[in-house]
Amino acid sequence: MAGGGQAAISFMTRMAKVAAGLGVAASAASTSFYTVDGGERAVIFDRVRGVLPRTMSEGTHLLVPILQKPFIFDIRTRPHSFSSTSGTKDLQMVSLTLRVLSRPDVEHLPDIFTSLGLEYDEKVLPSIGNEVLKAVVAQFNADQLLTERPHVSALVRESLTKRAREFNIVLDDVAITHLAYGQEFAQAVEKKQVAQQEAERSRFLVARAEQERRAAIVRAEGESEAARLISEATTTAGNGLIELRRIEAAKEIASVLSRTPNVSYIPAGDNGQMLLGLNAARLQNFRTR
Repeated sequence: MAGGGQAAISFMTRMAKVAAGLGVAASAASTSFYTVDGGERAVIFDRVRGVLPRTMSEGTHLLVPILQKPFIFDIRTRPHSFSSTSGTKDLQMVSLTLRVLSRPDVEHLPDIFTSLGLEYDEKVLPSIGNEVLKAVVAQFNADQLLTERPHVSALVRESLTKRAREFNIVLDDVAITHLAYGQEFAQAVEKKQVAQQEAERSRFLVARAEQERRAAIVRAEGESEAARLISEATTTAGNGLIELRRIEAAKEIASVLSRTPNVSYIPAGDNGQMLLGLNAARLQNFRTR
């Protein structure tokens, strides 16, 4: 009986040792492998040799437990936005917002990890972005930032890409998304627009007065020429032209009066009886009354 209990205890002890060995083996196996997902790269830190120069690609990889540790980098393009208030060449304050699309240079990930760490973009991009914006904006006047915006954007993109390359950061796109002037400049622009409108109105009035003056001169010259021609015609042909104009005027007046229902025309002389149906004697008596 005692021998059977001793055997059971011995068996349980061996099983416990086997289970412990299996657990240690499973733990060692799990810590000996790591996985790099899509859009990521890994940098290995070795406790003996330091950061290894090799970058591990996507997939499952083997490492030495305890001695090595993987650090995962996201190499996909990520957006970053930051704002800056800068002074222009004519001492106006301008607020700009810059948006960049950045990613790390995969070939230099060990250098990035050694010098900057995993949060490399948050440490570098805001500082160099503000530096480049201030340097570029200082080269232009406030109004040139609007009239030459493509040129300004190109300078910012070129300068910022060059500066980011010094930190092994690749910029896929750089864009100025917002541009705002100070209150003083906005008021100055508004006053300038009002002054320009007043100047345009003054020029219009001057031009209209000039046109009216020219029209009056032309009209006076025309009337003078007409009077000269009439005078010459009268001298050459007598008063026939004047009588013709008088007849034409009389015909026009008669035409207008004939279309007016409240006006009756009675010719002078004895012909008046033709309209009223009266003989000469009765018409004479009517007139004497």
